[in-house]
Amino acid sequence: MTGKLPENVAYFARALRIAGLRVGPGAVVEAVEALADGALGGREDVYWALHAIFVKKHEDSAVYDQAFRLFWRRRGLIEKLMAQMSPVTPRVDAPPEKPEAGALRVAEAFAPPPAEEEPPPVELTELSARLTVSERETLKSRDFAQMSAAEIARARQLIAELRLPNDAVPTRRFQAAHAGARIDPRRTFRRSLRGGGASIDLAFRERAQVHPPLVALVDISGSMAEYSRIFLHFLHAITEQRRRVHSFVFGTRLTNVTRSLRARDPDEALALAGRAAPDWEGGTRIASALHAFNRTWSRRVLSGGAVVLLFTDGLERHLDDELGFEMDRLQRSCRQLVWLNPLLRYDAFEARASGIRAMLPHVDSFRPIHNLAAMADLCAALSPGARQAGDPRQWLKKAG
Repeated sequence: MTGKLPENVAYFARALRIAGLRVGPGAVVEAVEALADGALGGREDVYWALHAIFVKKHEDSAVYDQAFRLFWRRRGLIEKLMAQMSPVTPRVDAPPEKPEAGALRVAEAFAPPPAEEEPPPVELTELSARLTVSERETLKSRDFAQMSAAEIARARQLIAELRLPNDAVPTRRFQAAHAGARIDPRRTFRRSLRGGGASIDLAFRERAQVHPPLVALVDISGSMAEYSRIFLHFLHAITEQRRRVHSFVFGTRLTNVTRSLRARDPDEALALAGRAAPDWEGGTRIASALHAFNRTWSRRVLSGGAVVLLFTDGLERHLDDELGFEMDRLQRSCRQLVWLNPLLRYDAFEARASGIRAMLPHVDSFRPIHNLAAMADLCAALSPGARQAGDPRQWLKKAG
């Protein structure tokens, strides 16, 4: 192929790689060959042809879509657009608009390279001081959907450092102990027989302690995709710390991804989970997903005082009495039901949606889960004896 098109395809692939997509040289060659065949009729054909080559995961579709719409214009407009995206102080009377998912990563990918000239020493010193002091705190409070590719990578590292509290609880079973107030008769008699009965060497026992199971039900519908991927990273991190973590994802159907998240590499684990769930970024059927869990998995994974983490925004499309019934059944089957809702990041949030009003009476805790600080608070709240948030039913009273 001659002309500027191979160069443009390579430039576009490089921008996708900077935005976080895994695009290698082989994919660039395939894209050039696909466009060289001449069988593509128009813009939409080019869009889907490159989509089939460059997009390997469901979560990359949003970034690819914005990158394609931004790139395949006149090249002179891109630098002007980047210049207009400099930070501007918002008006007090106008609430800031939330950026679209992946918009910041695409903007960084198409941004012009920084100038080679070094900034003045005074400005460099002030910038370094600000970043070293407040970088971690700023990242903890930033919304996951508004993070850049570099910030998401840093957030994944911080998520891997999170540790669950020591929430071990005593069971009815006993285990051997070096000392204590409870004598183990059987082990004592066996020790005595080994010595011919001339002496009695006391053996002791104590109640065994185990960590209660942790069960996560994660909504992967279109409205939750940006947050559910980060939350799956959180589940992957805690799965390596404790054995009994059961993870389920649901959109229009329920899928068990526990084995997928046991892969050692987090990217591989999420790729396996994405292939196992065909309804990623689709619709939402919370009631049918809870019904499938209560009927098939409840008795298998909720024994031993399990804690259930329900990760969803509660925006059910097909609302009937089944949602409240399944929520009540789920709450009665576990020790604690924690509802994690990213919509709580808004100060003006009110429980006015019918699905939210049907679910709130049946949860023990109602918490936000939109940034790293919220994840750290969740870990602290899972510790035994921790003070839980207020009664979730108070949200119903506030909404009238």
